[in-house]
Amino acid sequence: MSLSPLTSTVRVLGAPGERHEEILTPEALDFIGRLDAAFADRRLDLLKERRRRTDRLAAGSPLTFSPATAAVREDPSWKVAPPAPGLTDRRVEITGPPERRMTVNALNSGARVWMADFEDATAPTWDNLIGGQLHLLDACLRRIDFTAPDGKEYRLGEQLATIMVRPRGWHLTEQHLEIEGRPVPASLVDFGLYFFHCARARIDAGHGPYFYLPKLENRYEARLWNDVFLLAQELLGIPRGTIRATVLIETVTAAFEMEEILYELREHSAGLNAGRWDYLFSLIKTFGHRTDFQLPDRAKVTMTAPFMRAYTELLVRTCHKRGAHAIGGMAAHVPGKDAEANAAALAKVRLDKEREAEDGFDGSWVAHPGLVPVCRTVFDGVLGARPHQLDRLRDDVRVTAAELLSVRRVSGPPSPEGIRANVSVALRYFDAWLRGSGAVALDGLMEDAATAEIARVQLWQWLRHGTADPEEVRELLDTECAALAKARPDARVAEARAVFERSTLERDLPAFFTPDAYARHLVRRPEVRS
Repeated sequence: MSLSPLTSTVRVLGAPGERHEEILTPEALDFIGRLDAAFADRRLDLLKERRRRTDRLAAGSPLTFSPATAAVREDPSWKVAPPAPGLTDRRVEITGPPERRMTVNALNSGARVWMADFEDATAPTWDNLIGGQLHLLDACLRRIDFTAPDGKEYRLGEQLATIMVRPRGWHLTEQHLEIEGRPVPASLVDFGLYFFHCARARIDAGHGPYFYLPKLENRYEARLWNDVFLLAQELLGIPRGTIRATVLIETVTAAFEMEEILYELREHSAGLNAGRWDYLFSLIKTFGHRTDFQLPDRAKVTMTAPFMRAYTELLVRTCHKRGAHAIGGMAAHVPGKDAEANAAALAKVRLDKEREAEDGFDGSWVAHPGLVPVCRTVFDGVLGARPHQLDRLRDDVRVTAAELLSVRRVSGPPSPEGIRANVSVALRYFDAWLRGSGAVALDGLMEDAATAEIARVQLWQWLRHGTADPEEVRELLDTECAALAKARPDARVAEARAVFERSTLERDLPAFFTPDAYARHLVRRPEVRS
C-alpha cells in the first residue's frame, strides 16, 4: 500500500547497544510512529476513563454486568475465530522473560506455548527490551543458542513451543523513544517491534504473530487493541485475522466484561487466561477502601475461595460458549535440591492443575521447565488425544455479580508472618527489578511484578484499616533492608526502600509501582539520536 509521510519521527533516546540497529531500523521506527499517530490519543482517553471509573467505584457506584451490552451476552450466534495454527493444543504453556537462556529453554521445554513476557517478568531497562526483541528475532530465524557458565551448550531442538508475546500494558510508556517530546506508549513499542520484524517469519514457519494482552479493564481497551491489529496487518500487507491474542482477565472490572472483550476481539481472539495474582491485586486496589474487602495473608487466598471459583468458572463457561480457549493460572514453584520439599510442592501443583483440568480449562501456565511434565500429565489425563475441551460448555455454571465480589466469606486480618512476608517479598523484588531482573526466585517461587503488586497493596490496605501497625511495618522494613544489604553486596537497598515507601506507605495508593519506579530509576538517556 502507499504510505503518506509521517509528520513526526520517532527519536531514539536510549543508549546504543550491540545489534540494536537490527531492531531500531528506520522502517521499524516508522511503523511504530504510524501506530502512535493512530492510537496514542485514544489510549490517553481510555486511561482517563479508567481513573474516572475508579473514582466512581470508590464513591460507591456498583460494579455489575452492564445492561448496555446485554445483547452481546445474550446473542448465541457469534463465535470467535477458530484456533490458529500452533494454538489448537495449549495444554501446557510456559512463561518467562525473553532473555537468551529463557528463550532457548522455554522453546525446548516440551510446553505447547511459550509466552515471552515483556510485562510483569521483565524489568524494562533499555537493554532488556531491545535485547528481548533480538532474542525473539533470532528464535524466529532459528539462530539462537546459549552456553552456560559451565560450558554446557543449549540449542534449539526440532519440536518448539509456539511463541506468544506479552507487551506491556496500556498504562506504561517507553521513555527511550520519543515523538514530539513525549514518550511512546510501551504497548505499541513491544507489539510493534515484534510484529514488524517477526510476523512474516512466524507465518512462514506455519504459525503467526500471537500475543497475550495484559491489564485490560474493559471492552473499549480490547477494541483499541483490535484496531491496532487491523492497522498493523494493513500496513505490512498481512491478511486480516492473522494476528491472534489471548486476553488476561486479571482486573476485577474485566471479569464483568469477559464476553464483551471476546466480542471486540472476535476475529483475532485466542481466548482468555485467568491471571490470578493480578486479579487479586486489582480487587484490593479497586475496593481497598472498604473494610469488607480486606483479604488475609496472600497464601491463605487460594483458588478455592468462593469469589475466585466464581471468577474461574465464569471464565471457562464464557470461553467455551464462544468457541475460545480457557487457559488456567500460574504454577510458580521453582524446583530445588530438597527432595522432600520438592515433592510437597509438586503435589500442590498437581492438585491445582487437576482442579483446572476438571473445571474445563484447556491448558495452564507454569513458570519453570521442571513443572511442564506435571502439568502435561494432568491435562493428558483429562484431554487424552483431544487438543482441548471446548465442547464442554459448562452450562451448569451461573455466576452473579455478588458471587464475583463475595470476598467477605474469606475476609480477615493478616497474621504477623503474612505482614513480614509481604514486606520481605516486596522489598527483595523491588531490588531485583532495579538491578534488571523481572522474574526472581524468592522463597521457592518464581515471582514477578504481580507478586510485588499484591504484596504492597495488601500492606497498604492493612495499614489503612488498622490491622497492621505503621511502626511495626517500618521496623520490619528496617530489618529486611539490613538483611538484604548483608545477603547481597550489590543490592540497591536505598532505592528499593524508596520504591517500597512511595508505593506502599503513602496515604494515596499508586495504581502501579512500575511507572514511577521506571521513570526514576531505569530510564537512561545518555544522548539524543535521530
